[in-house]
Amino acid sequence: MVALSDVQVSNARISSALPPGLVAVFVGGTSGIGELTLKKFAKYAVKPRIYFIGRSQDAGDRILSECEVVNPKGEFTFIKADVSLLRVVDNVCRDIKPKEDTINLLFLSAVTTAFGEKTSEDLYFPAVLAYYSRTRFIVNLLPLLRRATSLRRVVTVLAAGREGPINANNFQAAHYYSFAILSARAHIASMITLSLETLAKNSPEVSFIHEFPGFVKTGLGRSASTLTALFGKAIFTIIGPWLFVPNDESGERHLYLATSAKYPSKACTDEDSDLPFADGVSVARGTEGKNGSGVYSVNWDGESSGPQVEEILVKLREDGLVGKLWEHTEYEFERITGAVTM
Repeated sequence: MVALSDVQVSNARISSALPPGLVAVFVGGTSGIGELTLKKFAKYAVKPRIYFIGRSQDAGDRILSECEVVNPKGEFTFIKADVSLLRVVDNVCRDIKPKEDTINLLFLSAVTTAFGEKTSEDLYFPAVLAYYSRTRFIVNLLPLLRRATSLRRVVTVLAAGREGPINANNFQAAHYYSFAILSARAHIASMITLSLETLAKNSPEVSFIHEFPGFVKTGLGRSASTLTALFGKAIFTIIGPWLFVPNDESGERHLYLATSAKYPSKACTDEDSDLPFADGVSVARGTEGKNGSGVYSVNWDGESSGPQVEEILVKLREDGLVGKLWEHTEYEFERITGAVTM
């Protein structure tokens, strides 16, 4: 476990160890973990330029005002958008890309509990927000991430360490969510991790992290619609106070994930300027079983998921799931948007 004290020491170095003017994009930044992390980034970074995307204009206006108070020298832009639609994802990226030459951080945390429902683009809500939308953002913005001269990182927050079998005949995990939610979680978790591995092959300069945040008190339950989701919400209302990671700690830990050199890119060199980590903290073990390999499946405490997950991923690779998954992903992108890339 990375001690909270080490996390805080690392974050406190951001203003001196990382350059001013870092550019960050937060998808799902108007509530929960996205909001917590965005505010920490605004607090510690020097003259940051932050774009954050969400559906609530009221929440966006509130967070923008709060960030301007915390860091008057920062630039904060709220983009109101429903990112469950891939065409909207493309529009958001078209809005950002002409304004920036580079991006340092892409932080993805949008989720839903609207199980059993489909978007107008014929994708299930949980799958599109957990996988398709996030992957589309990464594909679209990866060229700007690769061009950054310092921090270059993608963080996607969901279910790292919970990877499991993938059903190649049901990539969207249709009907899993109401009746086999743990199977759906394992299925989607593996899709996320394997997709990051695919993207990392052609982008070794970028560090990719899939993380499980632990139990954090967020607004996720507000969209609960099925009996399973409502039951889970009720249970966590009762036992949550004993399980939840405090919000302030969660924000600090996610900022650490987003900046620390504990999670370097595969092509990282001594000249790269990820934030140096504290004494006694070592480089994380990547999903391929090697330290510093560029793609990480990480638990809430900052440590890699471990050999059990690595064995699952080896089996999925041997079964050809990497190629099948990416072929399916590109098919859906082209079906919906008309192009594999924007």
